[in-house]
Amino acid sequence: MSCNHDCASCSSDCKDRQTDLHEKLNKYSSVKKVIGVVSGKGGVGKSLVTSMLAVTFNRLGKKTAILDADITGPSIPKAFGLHTKCRGSEEGILPVSTETGIDVISLNLLLPNETDPVVWRAPVITGTVKQFWKDVIWHNIDYMFVDMPPGTGDVPLTVFQSIPLDGIVVVASPQELVSMIVQKAVKMANMMNVPVLGLVENMSYFSCPDCGKKINVFGESHIDSVAKEYNTRVLAKLPINPELANLVDNGRIEAFEGEYLDEAAEIIENLVK
Repeated sequence: MSCNHDCASCSSDCKDRQTDLHEKLNKYSSVKKVIGVVSGKGGVGKSLVTSMLAVTFNRLGKKTAILDADITGPSIPKAFGLHTKCRGSEEGILPVSTETGIDVISLNLLLPNETDPVVWRAPVITGTVKQFWKDVIWHNIDYMFVDMPPGTGDVPLTVFQSIPLDGIVVVASPQELVSMIVQKAVKMANMMNVPVLGLVENMSYFSCPDCGKKINVFGESHIDSVAKEYNTRVLAKLPINPELANLVDNGRIEAFEGEYLDEAAEIIENLVK
């Protein structure tokens, strides 16, 4: 009698309980594989890795897209130099395409001024994430990457429950503290029965431009031991590279050179087939 039909917030085990809480796509959309990119804390380069994965898969001939679920801190449009606003129709919202054809939806592509703060309560934020999935028209997407906010709060939980993730990539940095935070993200994925495809360590080292020696700026890496403990793999170790930072600052991430994530892309593609 008191049922509000919100099974996500109910602990009762009744016969009418919905086991699949995934939101349905727009009827004009087609998305084959969805990969979440997560981190246990902010500032480890999650959005950079999301952008580079989308670019890498795009270079491999896949139609890629990015759903920017970091509603209060959207940075994907900045990395790609996007300033055009999304357009809508009776059928749904149209994402903005980058120079190389990557489809992007982000709150910054909807705000009148991209520097306006988003001062919203959690229900509005999580509702927006769901709309990005079900109300946007995603045309023939092979791989969608969901850039999730850090931590294990409302929005990551909404993504895990509302979007049919084929797996997640966890981004970390070398510090021991971050390794502990990574374990929280991995454990959350395990609780939600979403496969952990692997770990990416950002800012892993710095290569001396004179001698080529690798310098561990942030100390010894712990990523291999964390991957072993949770029976997953290290997909890549990205260096500190001022050129990458410069490309992001200038909205030109699609121009990065190097095979940073080529092997990671191959592993991910094989895992989600």
